[in-house]
Amino acid sequence: MGLGGCIILIAVGAILTFATDWDMQGVNIDLVGVIFMVVGLIGVATFSSIARRRRVVMPPTTPVVEERPHHHTQHGYRDGYGA
Repeated sequence: MGLGGCIILIAVGAILTFATDWDMQGVNIDLVGVIFMVVGLIGVATFSSIARRRRVVMPPTTPVVEERPHHHTQHGYRDGYGA
């Protein structure tokens, strides 16, 4: 169930709990609405924690290349010894 399904559960639960006055024998509509809202809230919390873990920092698309000046000596020694 995605985020949209969780929000729909919360909305349906709120409608059943607060906006209806139906009376069904053997079923407490208010309790069913509260259960829907709780399940929807748990789903939103789970979805947001999973979505937070999926976020990955992507490296830049172009590689960064550092160019260093090349110092060549007569015999390949950089410090001048051995020449």
